[in-house]
Amino acid sequence: MKFRVSSVKFAAVIVGLGALLMAGPAHADKIHIAGEKTTFYTVAKKYGVGVSALMKANPEVNPLNLFPGLRLVVPVSDTPSAPAKMQVLSKDQAASLTEEQDLKTVEAWGKLFSYEKSLQVKATAYSSAASENGKWGAVDYFGNPLKLGTIAVDPDVIPLGTKVLVTGYSHPGLPKQAFVATASDKGSAIQGNRIDIFIPGSQNFVSEFGFQYVQLYIIK
Repeated sequence: MKFRVSSVKFAAVIVGLGALLMAGPAHADKIHIAGEKTTFYTVAKKYGVGVSALMKANPEVNPLNLFPGLRLVVPVSDTPSAPAKMQVLSKDQAASLTEEQDLKTVEAWGKLFSYEKSLQVKATAYSSAASENGKWGAVDYFGNPLKLGTIAVDPDVIPLGTKVLVTGYSHPGLPKQAFVATASDKGSAIQGNRIDIFIPGSQNFVSEFGFQYVQLYIIK
């Protein structure tokens, strides 16, 4: 009798192990080899994944220093329904934002923009709160009231007055997919490939933006 019970337990263990093996991840992460114009945004767009997810999968990679031959890990979801959902999202994005690198044009909301160059920058966001704007209050560098479409830049990288198309971000206080902004503000903390995006709303709401790597197109 003891032998039979032990046999049953052994069989149950084998079945359990088999079930665990069958339930294991069915997909492995992909590897993307960077080219001369590769950015986290272009890779995320190609594979239909989020830029933040791509950054988490490559914690030791500097998004502002991608070089040809660099191997980037592209995360693949283990959830069966996720790829289909992500594919739908990527199709929607492609319909509203299309880039032609050879012609240096980018299309957003059915409108075609010609651009001089594109660059990836690290972005933060700020509100109209007095603590974020100093003694001058909620105005840009030229004294104009802050509004949606105002961004602070490093003038040595992006000259003041430059029009840009901002893409690759995620925040409910900003237009979906892309928006046109003017480099009309600057700040001591905004140096190099950095921008600060003005978003209307409370400080708590705006702070949800955090740090994000976004793609800019310098519009002609």
